[in-house]
Amino acid sequence: MIYRGIKTFKEQCGYDIDGVWYPRVTKIVDIKSKPALYRYYAELGSFEKGENIKEKSANEGTLIHNTMERIMVGESVQIDPSIKPSIDAARQFIEDHNIQIDPEFVEKRVVNKEHRYAGTVDSVALIEGRFGVLDIKTSLGIYRDYSLQISAYMDALRHELPGLQTRWILRIDQFKTCNNCRSTFRSKGGRDKVRKPYPKPKNWEGCPEEQHDWSPLTGFVELKEFPYWQNDFKAFMGAKVLWEWENEYWLKRIGYL
Repeated sequence: MIYRGIKTFKEQCGYDIDGVWYPRVTKIVDIKSKPALYRYYAELGSFEKGENIKEKSANEGTLIHNTMERIMVGESVQIDPSIKPSIDAARQFIEDHNIQIDPEFVEKRVVNKEHRYAGTVDSVALIEGRFGVLDIKTSLGIYRDYSLQISAYMDALRHELPGLQTRWILRIDQFKTCNNCRSTFRSKGGRDKVRKPYPKPKNWEGCPEEQHDWSPLTGFVELKEFPYWQNDFKAFMGAKVLWEWENEYWLKRIGYL
């Protein structure tokens, strides 16, 4: 990554907190290789096209995050029609599973002074009697890489919240389903994607192209627990060492190294 100067590096890669600069958790975990992302770019045939889709997807995800943030702190919010199925499904899921969210920790900046990094936690919650970090994603699936990010939040919060036990990813999505073959249609970042049902039913036959009978757009919510965070945190710290190595020039200039 090329930065134009110290100010740009500090703004893009970290936070100034009480006069001290800390690298950002999400920037640190970005150092990890992502083969699936590389294949995705290859399918598009253009790096620029991939970046445009990624930026638009990120904006759509931010809209969902910001809306959920206001809901979780108890504010009244006008929901953008483009994400209403997702938000309605998420609200219903939280109610049905009696997920109790602490408003004081919604979008809360956390600092780990011992290991010198900072991040922003989506929330902490009580779910089925267990207390932990709850992180919201709007991706196509729940990926193992997410465990690095939320393990960093766990270690940053363990002194402030000694009752923390576990971590969850709450994935919020929306798509249409073919009433005939059960394939799904998902539009994200301006890219339309049709996927076969999984697991695929026995003797499954898909509809011919352009002959799907799509349902209305429907919200989908998935919750996955990552209960054992200590080994993931070791991996996060390994990523931090590599990130520091990669950015040694800038980190020395700002006095972090």
